[in-house]
Amino acid sequence: MTDAYEPRPEHKFTFGLWTVGNPGRDPFGEPVRPALSPVELVHLLAEVGAYGVNFHDDDLIPIDASPADRERIVRDFKKALAETGLKVPMATTNLFGDPSFKDGAFTSNDARVRAYALQKTMRNIDLGVELGAKVYVFWGGREGVETDASKDPLAAIHRYRDAMNFLTGYVKDQKYDLVFAMEAKPNEPRHDIYMPTTGALLAFIETLDHPEMVGVNPEVAHEHMSGLNFMHAIAQAWDAKKLFHIDLNDQAFGRYDQDLRFGSHSLKSCFFLVKFLEDVSYAGSRHFDSHAYRTEDVAGVKDFARGSMRSYLIYKEKGRRWNEDKEIQALVKEASAVPRDGLPELGGYSRATANALKGHTFDRKALGARGLKYERLDQLTVEVILGVR
Repeated sequence: MTDAYEPRPEHKFTFGLWTVGNPGRDPFGEPVRPALSPVELVHLLAEVGAYGVNFHDDDLIPIDASPADRERIVRDFKKALAETGLKVPMATTNLFGDPSFKDGAFTSNDARVRAYALQKTMRNIDLGVELGAKVYVFWGGREGVETDASKDPLAAIHRYRDAMNFLTGYVKDQKYDLVFAMEAKPNEPRHDIYMPTTGALLAFIETLDHPEMVGVNPEVAHEHMSGLNFMHAIAQAWDAKKLFHIDLNDQAFGRYDQDLRFGSHSLKSCFFLVKFLEDVSYAGSRHFDSHAYRTEDVAGVKDFARGSMRSYLIYKEKGRRWNEDKEIQALVKEASAVPRDGLPELGGYSRATANALKGHTFDRKALGARGLKYERLDQLTVEVILGVR
């Protein structure tokens, strides 16, 4: 019998080399799993049914690799992709791991570091395009401060803008078919990171030379760390036509960046997230940026990857049931199907509508007294998620 929750290529499920390749190291403990090569990770992802694999430059090619080593690694990686059929939809640059980036990359006070960051990024943009990437993600993990005495925030914003303008110019000059997606995070590893939310990035993007080339890559955990509603963030990005990529994982509110398996903690939040993506027909990758528990061996990593994709498809099915449930849809309709009472049609401004509104008599007490039945609606939603409806 066919498993309804088996991943297929059209689902566009992707993982980063750094996700399934995470050996279980954390700030308090050494690795617990063997470090798998990029080729081994490609075959692992093919085994569990993923569509694609994404990478930081340093995930694929060690930062100190020789030209000969680089050529061999890229050749072997391409061979693994050809053997498995996996795609590379997205690439990114590690501008946070090396000690040279300890005070930022694009926003560093040291002009030499800023120049090195541009060089490193251009080189990996070239490789990403060579491997088929259409989206390039920017996460400014070190773009921030521990103390505001160390850096002028206006200077940092200007440097960030200069870097993004330089790199969009480079992509246009090379005639690459590539867009950028910026990723927000409030803190960690810095005390404070610039552009801490998706909304902040959406505002910043509009100040760039080529804003049409730059969108966002919101991540569940990064918005939840701040106690924010992730679905609202992606709705804003979608409305702005800037949802170029998305990072799926899970996260308890107010904790450190946990990178939990998607759908494993915040069940209702993940339900509404998947429902939104499917309702608007989001066509991009569903990228899982998370890690298996440190308790797991390599077999457990495969369980983690399969579980991420399976959970997405389960939530997708729950969303379909919610949309087709007659009682739920009747309640949704009832919330806005109210008597007009002579109310003029609302929309764009006109003097006639403004005058009609100013002259209209509202029954304020009746407006406040009306019950909206959201308790019942929410309970029915929970029952759909829990599988009893």
